[in-house]
Amino acid sequence: MRFHIAGLNHRTAPVEVREKLAFPAGHVEEALGELIRQGGVREGLILSTCNRVEVAVALDAGDPAAVVESFFEQSRRMARGDLAPHLYHYHGRDAIRHLFRVAASLDSMVVGEPQILGQLKEAYATAKTLGAVNGFLDGLCARAFSVAKRVRTETEIGSSAVSVSYAAVELAREIFGKLDGRAILLIGAGKMSELAARHLQRAGANRILVTNRTRERAEQMAAVFQGTVVPYEQLAQPLTQADIVITSSGAPHYILTPELMRGAMHQRKNRPIFLIDIAVPRNIDPQINKLDNVFLYDIDDMGKVVERNRVNRMEEAAEAERIIEEEVDKMLARLREREVTPTIVSLQDQLEQIRLAEIERVRGRLGLLTPQQEEAIDALTKGILGKIAHGPIAELRRHASRGETTGIVDTVRRIFRLPE
Repeated sequence: MRFHIAGLNHRTAPVEVREKLAFPAGHVEEALGELIRQGGVREGLILSTCNRVEVAVALDAGDPAAVVESFFEQSRRMARGDLAPHLYHYHGRDAIRHLFRVAASLDSMVVGEPQILGQLKEAYATAKTLGAVNGFLDGLCARAFSVAKRVRTETEIGSSAVSVSYAAVELAREIFGKLDGRAILLIGAGKMSELAARHLQRAGANRILVTNRTRERAEQMAAVFQGTVVPYEQLAQPLTQADIVITSSGAPHYILTPELMRGAMHQRKNRPIFLIDIAVPRNIDPQINKLDNVFLYDIDDMGKVVERNRVNRMEEAAEAERIIEEEVDKMLARLREREVTPTIVSLQDQLEQIRLAEIERVRGRLGLLTPQQEEAIDALTKGILGKIAHGPIAELRRHASRGETTGIVDTVRRIFRLPE
């Protein structure tokens, strides 16, 4: 059995190449059928995301790299010469390590992001449903999911924000603790503020107020969040209600001034408020940060949080890589033992048949036996065979642990005349 992974990702290919090789959601099933029909392919899996396209195959025979490249050429109508400079190939141990690293998000553009594991599970489920995964790859994928869980459990690789929108959630939690029931005011309807609001909403903030110079855009944003539109000219009132304010307006001047916030804080009875200024130029006067219980962060502050967390993730990634190597060793040990398992089972079966046949052969001379005597004979003969089998079985396992199975398997089968 040969295991091989080939593909490209955000590091090896520009988006114009990745989008040509990508498999649209409705076409993966058909492509899997084509993959399994390639010569020598027993099992296959296709992982296609915006940042990577990979094919994993288990083959009985043939050149794995040539098989996968031929599949890409036929299914995506791309010349092999155009693909070759961008493709990577992993085989055997390296392929297992790569699969584990992808599942654990160590190979992602943003190390530690959780989406890739869900995408890999979806790819596996599709292949499993179609029968394209049914043996070796089945067990390998299950192990990859367990490895990813172990990395998440034993490291902090996924706990720190590495985007501005996630950083907003992290900072808000530092200020408020739980975000359940917190109200968000969006001033401006930019994409960054929308992303930050989405993450905050998922974290528990569930009341959304939206204001924008163009009311139509405010209504569109409010519809996205099932929120409420407030007049752009009347900010004082929503500032008394909101716990978190995100500004991304294109206004050339400060929208929130110290005077405006003093009045709002008086109405709030100094209840804390978290201000996120994502706009450039800034929408919030930095002097506001001097007010009690007002926590103001601009885009540079958020960037510092992101960079600090990125460094933390890379430190955690080193520990995750150690876990991956340990799990790869365990997986290879299991696979090597699987190579000798049929021989061990065959040896045990043959010895058991001999034992039972010999007992039957002499039974007539033993006369009528009591249940206790039957039990004693059974235990005696099993014990003898266990001692006979122990040596060859131990040697088979010892050689398997070192990856030296072919010679010992042939020797044991010849000595004991085991059937193929």
